[in-house]
Amino acid sequence: MYTALQLQRKLRLKRGEAEIMVVEPQPYMTYQPFLPEAAAGSISPRHVVVPLRRVLDRCRIVVGEVRSVDHDKRVASVVTPATEEEGGGATEIPYDQLVIAPGSVSRILPVPGLADFGIGFKTVEEAIGLRNHVLEQLDIASSTRDAGVREAALTFVFVGGGYAGVEALGELENMARYALRYYHNVRVEDMKWVLVEATDRILPEVGEQLGRYAVRELRGRNVDIRLETRLESCEHRIAVLSDGSRLPTRTVVWTAGVKPAPVLAATGLPLNGRGRLIADATLRVAGHDGVWAAGDAAAVPDLTADREGVLCAPNAQHAVRQAKVLAGNVVAHLRGEPLTEYRHKYAGSVASLGLHEGVALLYGRRFKGYPAWLVHRVYHLSRMPTANRKSKVLAEWILSGLFKREIVSLGSLEHPRAEFEQAAGSGGDGGRPRP
Repeated sequence: MYTALQLQRKLRLKRGEAEIMVVEPQPYMTYQPFLPEAAAGSISPRHVVVPLRRVLDRCRIVVGEVRSVDHDKRVASVVTPATEEEGGGATEIPYDQLVIAPGSVSRILPVPGLADFGIGFKTVEEAIGLRNHVLEQLDIASSTRDAGVREAALTFVFVGGGYAGVEALGELENMARYALRYYHNVRVEDMKWVLVEATDRILPEVGEQLGRYAVRELRGRNVDIRLETRLESCEHRIAVLSDGSRLPTRTVVWTAGVKPAPVLAATGLPLNGRGRLIADATLRVAGHDGVWAAGDAAAVPDLTADREGVLCAPNAQHAVRQAKVLAGNVVAHLRGEPLTEYRHKYAGSVASLGLHEGVALLYGRRFKGYPAWLVHRVYHLSRMPTANRKSKVLAEWILSGLFKREIVSLGSLEHPRAEFEQAAGSGGDGGRPRP
């Protein structure tokens, strides 16, 4: 989205210099750093996504999925909802310049039961689904007399101690702790929040000192942090850990890493050992004229590193900055001008641990607690695309500070036709009239 945004600003589209086509399965861009706050109810889900048709008003938006690329013929095979509905095959779309930036997907390990019971945290749909799920578990625990069901409902296991896992756990634990004031028979002490991390620390991006602070802060909120531990199974709603623990649970959230989008393997372009496109510092794919890559999908050399062979980390900070350089290089290539190499100055890292708690490392300075949480919000608000979304997010933060949290579970949104199908199955008059 950022690349297309820059291109439509720099190219003379009205004069016919170029046409920009964006192919994307969803007609919006998700600002993923705000997913934890959306899950906790601090931000409305519709305000963490940016509609492409509004932002990229001079681009042609194709809602579809690229299945393969033939760069010799310079065509991409795209499947759209229309072609799937009609039962037809993929549509071939020709191109002159190709920008590949599909991002990444969750890296799922072959853990028994994970495919059946695991919950991801990569999309806005998953974030809201997890919020509804957590509140539903509180309802189950409040209404059951079965001690086993109650224990499993109140045990929440998060696998992965990076940004996604720590921020999701911190925000949702904070939300659930607040919600329990409205449950007469469930106490905060009854909940068990467990963070499972395979390495010896969490949040490695903020440094060892702040990582240790984050561990102390979360443990002070009764979060059970298991370092150097792996999830070995979650079959039959029992999380089995490598330290021998067996935790009955109805909630296993998987945030243990990502991998490049599978479509890269169908492009025929050079990939490194981790499945990322091999690109040079100008963001051109190695050995292929007219193909560019950025973000999680690209293995771009880090020219600021003190040794050769270091690649830019697959994170949002690099992706947004690379997009601007990439767009400038595409325009320069079309106009026969010299290209620019991507170099960056490390700004730092920020992470939220829940309402009013966080850690931040910015330009070598460490922040923790409330100041870090405030830095986290200011930083990400500044990076949120469009003034429209910035204003709405800021307004929601102000309102959430003035009024009480919303703790309503809308799990039925995930299956909106369920009640209608039930009514239709009973002949339409099998149930009681609703007031």
